[in-house]
Amino acid sequence: MHKLKVATAQFENVSGNKDANIATIKKLASKASVQGADVIAFHECSIHGYTFARNLSRNEIFDLAEFLPESSTVKKIQEIAKEYNIHILTGMFEKDSLGDIYKAHLCINKDGIVGKYRKIHPFINPHVKPGNSYCVFNINGWKCGILICYDNNVIENVRATKLLGADVIFMPHVTMCTPSTRPGAGFVDPKLWENRENDPTSLRLEFEGMKGRKWLMKWLPARAYDNSIYAVFSNPIGMDDDQLKNGHSMIIDPYGDVVAECTSFENEIAIATLKPEAIQKAGGTRYIKARKPELYKNIIGKEHNSEQKVSWL
Repeated sequence: MHKLKVATAQFENVSGNKDANIATIKKLASKASVQGADVIAFHECSIHGYTFARNLSRNEIFDLAEFLPESSTVKKIQEIAKEYNIHILTGMFEKDSLGDIYKAHLCINKDGIVGKYRKIHPFINPHVKPGNSYCVFNINGWKCGILICYDNNVIENVRATKLLGADVIFMPHVTMCTPSTRPGAGFVDPKLWENRENDPTSLRLEFEGMKGRKWLMKWLPARAYDNSIYAVFSNPIGMDDDQLKNGHSMIIDPYGDVVAECTSFENEIAIATLKPEAIQKAGGTRYIKARKPELYKNIIGKEHNSEQKVSWL
């Protein structure tokens, strides 16, 4: 298995405007390609935006969603992937012939969709159904998986995807800077974003504090370290509908170290080279081999009433 060069992106999406967002995806994919990236990863619902969907009716969200794989959007992304010889991970609402709606994240290359995942824990809109399976696919000899936003907070999802063979897990998010029961959480005032050129310090303190990056760093490196994976985290920057998001898209290696990160207030990418030897040397590989599933398989698999809906909007 050879090294894999991966870019993670942050950008300010335009709610409901697929053409504008695809244009930005193309620009950042071009930038990643010039720097030699094999893959570029974008955030959850990066095709059409995320937070605005909480107010859509069933008909409105159904119209926004697309049938896969025959989607016109997929064809546009496929053309971009072919032009720049790069794999692109991006997200959108999917609908099927039964009339169901899902939150999908796709890996697309010059040949089309090579990986598709449906979010297991969606809660942005009550008309979106949860997915019911994991996803592992191949990029240049690397086994990869996808888990969308809240799916990564349920640690069993990350371990299950690793046990299915994934050494890289793409983690598209729209997160941070939102209220929560944890201390220090909350919205960030959009006025700080509007005034970022005159007062970048106040905005950066909010973005990097407990409302933003400090919270992320409490748990995200642990997912990478415990499972001996490369975690590719992608998140938007700027306004997503009426909520401000802080970006900080990053790549974390199997040792739990941040090896690339977006740190500006701009649309940008961060690139890291993934090395197979790091996966073998990292502690998580030893821990997985040391497991004794016969002790806890019946405990972990015990039935319970799952809380599907999360309220923070």
